[in-house]
Amino acid sequence: MSFDVFDLNPAILKALASTGYTQPTPIQQQAIPAAIEGRDLLASAQTGTGKTAAFMLPSLHRIAIPSASKSRGPRVLVLTPTRELAAQVNDAARKYGKFLRARTVSIVGGMPYPVQNKQLSQPVDILVATPGRLIDHMERGRIDFSRLEVLVLDEADRMLDMGFIDDVEHIAAATPSHRQTLLFSATLDGTIGNLAQKLLKNPQRIEIATARTRHGQITQKLHFADDQIHKRKLLQHILADTTMRQAIVFTATKRDADALAEDLHALGHQVAALHGDMTQGARTRTLPRLRHGDIRVLVATDVAARGIDVNGITHVINFDLPKVAEDYVHRIGRTGRAGNSGTAISFASHADRRHLHGIERLTGQKLRAEVIPGLEPRQPAPKPAFGDKPRPRPTSRRGSDKRRGGDHWAAVRATSGPQRNRHS
Repeated sequence: MSFDVFDLNPAILKALASTGYTQPTPIQQQAIPAAIEGRDLLASAQTGTGKTAAFMLPSLHRIAIPSASKSRGPRVLVLTPTRELAAQVNDAARKYGKFLRARTVSIVGGMPYPVQNKQLSQPVDILVATPGRLIDHMERGRIDFSRLEVLVLDEADRMLDMGFIDDVEHIAAATPSHRQTLLFSATLDGTIGNLAQKLLKNPQRIEIATARTRHGQITQKLHFADDQIHKRKLLQHILADTTMRQAIVFTATKRDADALAEDLHALGHQVAALHGDMTQGARTRTLPRLRHGDIRVLVATDVAARGIDVNGITHVINFDLPKVAEDYVHRIGRTGRAGNSGTAISFASHADRRHLHGIERLTGQKLRAEVIPGLEPRQPAPKPAFGDKPRPRPTSRRGSDKRRGGDHWAAVRATSGPQRNRHS
């Protein structure tokens, strides 16, 4: 099957051909024709399955026909949970629509308001935004949704995890009732199903990949660790492997991401940190360096679990297990992309057993513990806790970022020599 079967606008087909895309993925095969027909969509698809094109191509096809409205407001609104994902969607819109006279704008937190005010004062066809910053502009009267035709909720489950459900409903209520709504999520159960009932009209349900999808191209490993120093030794061993070209190392907090990045830099690694406390400019500069291979190790919080599409990532290392089981699926999805193989390695302590069992229940897979000779844990692996229940998801908009005590990092850095100023 080729993209020609969808009868997309010739300018879009030309853009696809120029990028080398010839065959649609399974999610695109089902979503594109339904969206072109004007159907609302309730779609489940993991990252790396081509879902961005699944909603962007039919949206561009729609706006290729000039609007009768004289409004300057957007015709397509895409809501994303993070700035990184917004940047990815914005780039895709420009890539697929480069032969159309469509204007795309990205409105996210961390960017100067004057620049965004100027962008919104001009006609906009596609607006990609994070909920919080978009509501700020709505409350200041800078957004006109009178000609909006399509509302896309990308990574809707993540937006709800981050506490944006009220914001999403508020934004949707401000858009025309006759709009088309396309909702994409890793799961369609629970709160997502309730949200879909409120916002979608007789949607077509599409399920391509679920949380139980077995990442056949990703080798998953587990190492039990006694403490943070033991984790650091395990990490050093893994990073010394010559088969590891690029890795993302996930930590629980922003502070830990900075501290670990500093330690690795002192040991001679090409490393950078990525988390929500960084300025938007710093975050934006980091991703191209990762794609170009200038960064071998990216130490990140879950802000990087979605929205980073770098085919060269060979390893994902969970230095700290995620507190929300669904985030494990998205973390490991950063490797094994575009048909490549990948390796996902998780470190766990006895205190992590609830989170570990939550991940295994969600994915339907047992993570088998492995041991590196010379780095064996002093304590035996914990026994299965069949009665363990996963903790509830965080409900705060910005989530929590409890700061750990610095004693364990003080011990870690004591072996690493002089450190750079973290705040420089």
